[in-house]
Amino acid sequence: MQLRSRKLPRDAVHHPVFARFYARFSVAADLRGGVAAYREELLSGLSGRVIEVGAGNGLNFAHYPGAVSEVVALEPERSLRQLAVRAALRAEVPVDVVPGAAEALPVKSEAFDGAVASLVLCTVRDLPRALAEIKRVLRPGGELRFFEHGLAPGRALAMAQRVADRTLWPLLFGGCHTARDPLAAIEAAGFELGTYRRLRIPESGLQAPSSPCVLGVARKPFTEDGA
Repeated sequence: MQLRSRKLPRDAVHHPVFARFYARFSVAADLRGGVAAYREELLSGLSGRVIEVGAGNGLNFAHYPGAVSEVVALEPERSLRQLAVRAALRAEVPVDVVPGAAEALPVKSEAFDGAVASLVLCTVRDLPRALAEIKRVLRPGGELRFFEHGLAPGRALAMAQRVADRTLWPLLFGGCHTARDPLAAIEAAGFELGTYRRLRIPESGLQAPSSPCVLGVARKPFTEDGA
């Protein structure tokens, strides 16, 4: 793996309290909330070299298929990165966990066959720049697999999301912004949307601002005009 120097510092993101909460909550959500099945669906069919942006505590690592030759997993938050390193040791595919932020990926252009963004685009500081970076490091025709929070289709919950994003939600949940529209942002970045589906977490019961999600695939065009 060849990394290159970028401008952001090693620990550009530091949320130790949220990291401890997320480490516990995410494991519970995988076990009891069905999120592990979504991770399996997200990563199914990937092959070759893959970059995962915002790997968190590494819960995706166990779901990478054997056709993946290498995963470069970036995680900017120190505490979560340490947990991801431990998860990488248990993975069945080679996983290299490194510091880095989505807006300045420390890797060469067109170096990867696939990219994974899993519950991370809601937290990046500069979403267009992050998606431009992901597009840069993908080979032409490479896939972006995404599983993200998204803007609710209903007016009432969408309004609640916007209120949450302007008040305490980002402070409490590691910079998360629930009212972003990942599909629109991915298209605006020049990706070609493939199949995707909307889902709700949890599937039933009381909805939170973070409940509406979207899971799918997009591709980097072979040429800038999509030909």
